[in-house]
Amino acid sequence: MTDSRRSAPVTLAGVRAEAEALLADAAPGEDLDGVAAALIKLAVHASVSALDPDGIDREIRSALDAGATAAQVHETLVVVSGLGVHSLMEGSRRVLAAVAERGDGSTEPLDEERITLRDRMQGDDRYWEAFEKEVPGFLDALLRLSPQAYQAFFDYCAVPWRTGAVRARVKELMSMATDATPTHRYLPGMRLHLANSVKLGVGRTAILHALDIAAAAPLHPGVPAAE
Repeated sequence: MTDSRRSAPVTLAGVRAEAEALLADAAPGEDLDGVAAALIKLAVHASVSALDPDGIDREIRSALDAGATAAQVHETLVVVSGLGVHSLMEGSRRVLAAVAERGDGSTEPLDEERITLRDRMQGDDRYWEAFEKEVPGFLDALLRLSPQAYQAFFDYCAVPWRTGAVRARVKELMSMATDATPTHRYLPGMRLHLANSVKLGVGRTAILHALDIAAAAPLHPGVPAAE
């Protein structure tokens, strides 16, 4: 398997252009409210691709001042902590492709244990069809290479959706924004979360506002050691 999705670097302008194209038919809708905007700002500063300690401190206080609860603030961190899964998404498919080239049987039909696990975790949920379109082959590769990691992926990503302190649409917007930060620019995730936001009723105005917040995220300043 080869990955031909990108032949050139993804620029910040390219991320914006991609979003604008996806929003061509979207209604304007309402802008972000104060709490949503504050939580999205916290998300981009806390994301591993920015990890801005001073910004995290500032945006936590700003979110609380805007009326966010402690549960909402912390759930934001749980949501964006999943950003590291992109290492799995981009790496697992490539591992499977590389070992398959060596003829080790990694592309043989799934065994009964893996089929049962896939049916239990993915089933016929149409969300995973959209996910597969943006990150083709990832779930199959992860399941083949490590059923334990496959199970853990679903379990961890589900946590903020089960606790439900932050509205689903805001979680999608903060996920979209972290994927669109200057030091990440992960188009598969940005596209997926943008589409999910639209499905949840978010309009063009709020989505572009979230992308403006993302574009203003700092470069990773580094995290100093404890004294």
